[in-house]
Amino acid sequence: MKLHQDQTTEEIQRIRNGADQCPPDDEFARARRIVPFLGAHMIDADTARFGFWTPELAEEQIPPEQVFLDLYEPPPGFDPQALPGEVTFRCVRIRPVRDGQYTWAVVGGVAGGTRMRWGTFYRLGFHDAAGVRRTIVDPLAHSVPFGAAAPAELYDIPALFHRRADSAYFKTLDTSPDPDGVPRVNAPVHMLEIHVPTATAGGTLAALTHRYREITATGTRTKNAADHPAGDLAYLGYEAVQLMPVEPTILHEAGDSFWDELAHDGDIVRVALRTPDTTNWGYDVITAASPAPNPTLLETGRPDELLDFITTMHTLPAGPVKVVLDVVYGHADNQTLALLNRHFFAGANMYGQNLNYRHPVVRAVLLEMQRRKSNYGVDGIRVDGAQDFKYYVEAEDRLYHDDRYLALMNDLEQEAAGVRYRPWMVFEDGRPWPRDDWELASTYREVTRLLPNVVQWGPLTFAHNTPFLFTFWISKWWRIRELLEAGSHWITGNSNHDTLRRGTQVDPEERLNTYLGNTLPEIFENGYDNPAARLLDCFLPGIPMDFLNANVRGPWSFVRNTDAKWAIKVVSEEARFLDWNVSPERFNQDWAFPRLKARGFRSLRGLRQFLRALDGAVRTTEYSPEAIAAVLNSIRPHLEGPREITGDLLRRIAREWMEDVHEFCNTDRYVRRINIDPRLQGLARFARSVREFRRRHRWLAGNLAGRDRFEYIHPTEGTVLMYGIRTEPRPGVAEIAFLGNMEGAPREIVPAELLERDSSGWRPVLTVPSVKEPAFSGPLVLRNSEAVLFARNVAE
Repeated sequence: MKLHQDQTTEEIQRIRNGADQCPPDDEFARARRIVPFLGAHMIDADTARFGFWTPELAEEQIPPEQVFLDLYEPPPGFDPQALPGEVTFRCVRIRPVRDGQYTWAVVGGVAGGTRMRWGTFYRLGFHDAAGVRRTIVDPLAHSVPFGAAAPAELYDIPALFHRRADSAYFKTLDTSPDPDGVPRVNAPVHMLEIHVPTATAGGTLAALTHRYREITATGTRTKNAADHPAGDLAYLGYEAVQLMPVEPTILHEAGDSFWDELAHDGDIVRVALRTPDTTNWGYDVITAASPAPNPTLLETGRPDELLDFITTMHTLPAGPVKVVLDVVYGHADNQTLALLNRHFFAGANMYGQNLNYRHPVVRAVLLEMQRRKSNYGVDGIRVDGAQDFKYYVEAEDRLYHDDRYLALMNDLEQEAAGVRYRPWMVFEDGRPWPRDDWELASTYREVTRLLPNVVQWGPLTFAHNTPFLFTFWISKWWRIRELLEAGSHWITGNSNHDTLRRGTQVDPEERLNTYLGNTLPEIFENGYDNPAARLLDCFLPGIPMDFLNANVRGPWSFVRNTDAKWAIKVVSEEARFLDWNVSPERFNQDWAFPRLKARGFRSLRGLRQFLRALDGAVRTTEYSPEAIAAVLNSIRPHLEGPREITGDLLRRIAREWMEDVHEFCNTDRYVRRINIDPRLQGLARFARSVREFRRRHRWLAGNLAGRDRFEYIHPTEGTVLMYGIRTEPRPGVAEIAFLGNMEGAPREIVPAELLERDSSGWRPVLTVPSVKEPAFSGPLVLRNSEAVLFARNVAE
């Protein structure tokens, strides 16, 4: 491996020439011309260009001879599947070329990674004024098999995308032109949210791809829901799937490195390698290497797994399913401070760090991160926490929302299989969150007013949704009224990663809707997998989104095994997970909580008592781990678990809790339960039928208009019974009526009288399985969570 000096000089001049086409004073425009060249790119079979934005080198006056690009050549037969272990790399140090605030090198003799070959690893470094070796990671890396803090892997991206298996899909891509003529992917009619690590027993993108290939093995099986085991239906019937963030997340705070250089001997370096084993719910991101898939999601360590998933969804036998990626650029964890230069940050926030969107190069880099991820061929982008994209004006002592940056995200073009287009865009924006009155003051329309093509998470999706409490549905009536008028641009639905997590934090002494079940787990499951709510989502405007864990009636919680300093506190805040999601029968299974059981927590009751005591101790000790341990040791009779507790032991227990909960939330266990429970099978088939009906009647996504109506019976007299009627917006066609007991005691009604319609021609088209033979003209008793959709002039 060696530097090609002349070619490096030529590349620098070519990149400069492109930037010089922009006005000299438009730093952002110039940065947007330069930034796409940053990172590592194959030029030909064994030559690559490396580029870094390095303002710290000039600021610290680092001499060029103190800057180096380390290139690591894996040994023959390199097999990360055999880790942990020590691996010997050949390390070649290249002197790159500085050009202002950028550093470049064109290097020959390198290898680009592919599905079948490991590429050259690389990392920029320098010696500072004190002689300390420091490193600069590539924030735009395409592959980081050992995490974002380790050397990145040079990956052959053109080879990855060449002859992709879904090229035909893009020739007939479902788009409509934006005002400037650029094609924009059309919205799906409904969507499924998936957390990859808990979606299959394997917990990887490859395992999820295999799951979809397995359950859609033939067109016949996919099209006929009756051919499937009921548990399979939780994955099927959606026009889109949204993957929770797949970019790299935070690393172990305690220094458990996945790449640890042990010794250097000339050009030979011994490295201790470990397979990344972090668990995370997805939103604790470190921004660096954002274009790369999180290595913990890769069974093979190859980015090809993300492409394989996308191409599989685009080529399913029953028809393509769109893929939406959830991206997090509204904040960065504090770990990012050690990985990126100071210009990336604009001060602390409740999640860690604000990113400095106003800096022209940072702004361009973040957009390039989004583009590189989108170029895998995604159909949509969901922007997490759009209300957090802010900047501060010191002279006014005021924060402003950077809506111009959101517009740039929305306008970003991507390319797949030679087709240029823009993705469907979803923004989660609950401004003025986190202001005290945010739940009252938020409109959920701020971004849609600015960008009419986008959709936002709606209020019942964004807010702390607790549909298992009495008066939830009636207390949200004002938001439902807004949904009738503005829902066409909202993501709707009863369950997602936020609502289920917030649900587990509710005090069990709250006013529980006891019509939903006899135990806390039953009430919780039936609240978030509510057939009446599913039917309501089908009837009302918007784009319904379900969450896979709720679909299979599985648990969900905040999972993160990387904490050290705050690990004990984080676990104490999740103590109620045991109340809402864990029954004695589940806890007693051999697979449940194996690490904590090995610590001596033999019973669910004992573990609950320990966590409640832990929560109390955390609150009363100003978070001193040793003081917390002393409080727990003083309790008599002794709590279950270890007899002598220390602060260090509490940290280990906290990590074991997170890893046990992560495994406990795996949906595979709950899919099997559906397959053997006739009632759950009926509900799963009903839910699939609801999705198929909505697909056939896409007009229901639009807002209510004309003679459409939606009301509830008042006074409620112990039952929140909602009802309404909608007419297809073209002459003389379909009418659809909804009647549903959203919460409360059984209620008898006569649909024809309530809806003020004659009974001729009306027939039930969707009925919650527990409702038997409903008639539009006769008396109908609806119990809690029961609903019926009637229709006339509707084709089969």
